[in-house]
Amino acid sequence: MLFDSSTRSELAKSFGVTLVVILTIVLTSTLMRTLGQAAGGNVAPQDVVLLLGYATIAYLAPMLTLSLFVSIVVTLGRLYRESEMTIWFASGIPLSRFVRPVLYMAWPVLLAVVVLQLLVWPWGNQNSAELKDRYQKRSDLSRVTPGQFQSSRDGSRVFFIERDGNDPATGRNVFILGNENERESVTTASRGRLLMEGDDRFLVLDHGQRNETNGKSGEKSLARFEQYKVMTDTQVLSGASQLPPKALPTLDLLRTPTPKNLGELAWRLGMILGGINMALLGVGLSASNPRRANNWNLLFALLAFIIYFNLINLSQSWVANSRASLPQALLSLHGGVLLLALAIVWLRDNGNRFCLRRRLAGASA
Repeated sequence: MLFDSSTRSELAKSFGVTLVVILTIVLTSTLMRTLGQAAGGNVAPQDVVLLLGYATIAYLAPMLTLSLFVSIVVTLGRLYRESEMTIWFASGIPLSRFVRPVLYMAWPVLLAVVVLQLLVWPWGNQNSAELKDRYQKRSDLSRVTPGQFQSSRDGSRVFFIERDGNDPATGRNVFILGNENERESVTTASRGRLLMEGDDRFLVLDHGQRNETNGKSGEKSLARFEQYKVMTDTQVLSGASQLPPKALPTLDLLRTPTPKNLGELAWRLGMILGGINMALLGVGLSASNPRRANNWNLLFALLAFIIYFNLINLSQSWVANSRASLPQALLSLHGGVLLLALAIVWLRDNGNRFCLRRRLAGASA
């Protein structure tokens, strides 16, 4: 049918353009954030591009949902502004008839959202966490650039070393500035090497001295040593059990239904149900007055998306804090939004007719 094919074609074109714009914005902001983390020493500089790819894949589902919603509002809104919607209405096609071509165009996108949320989202977060954890497991000596100062992972010490050969765990001419418990210390040594004891990492210094100053009393002390061991980081090893819920596969969340895992599951399922509801909301919120030059309907639609997205995050917090069960959160939020979307479409179709009947009834009385 001409109506279905033309509507689907315009929706698909608008969706492609919107997705490119949103993807560009998200990529730019994600790149800036990742570069900031690399500059702060939290991630390896050579992993920036890989982390950017994982972050983009992980957040592709919200981008698809937003692009679908905006494309529906923009496309149907244009039909209102150019009076094409008036022609369709005069032909006996109500607004509810647009639901079928919208869902027909949206079902591949919604299917992609399902796959991304249930499978790709935890995979991307897990790989990102592994990259960051692998970099944090490296010794502070291996992260220090020869001839430059570098802070430790917890920020309590500053290191300056020179590499000793090709071994990343050893160095020479070591300088350490520490500040703990209002005590400032300056430690120098001719050589240093890394030592692992359990989950803790120590730096063993040979042939050096340590100057310490008490910040309260101003007392100073000087000690020379043949060998000195200083802790650099604690609990540098991590296992799969320490991964955050967002990095766990969906089946693992179902097998271990802790409140935090159920909260993460509420967010994943919420994004899937939210994609369906936003497609229906877009049909109802696209209505505009062709006599007005402004485009307030798009602004209201974007505001509705922001509110709905924040409510999904709020439902995740409710489930994670045991304030609501998973079925209660999904049913109350997404069921309510579904009823609201259907009610808006019904009012668009029957609101004027209902008001006209009331006016005629009042006039006859």
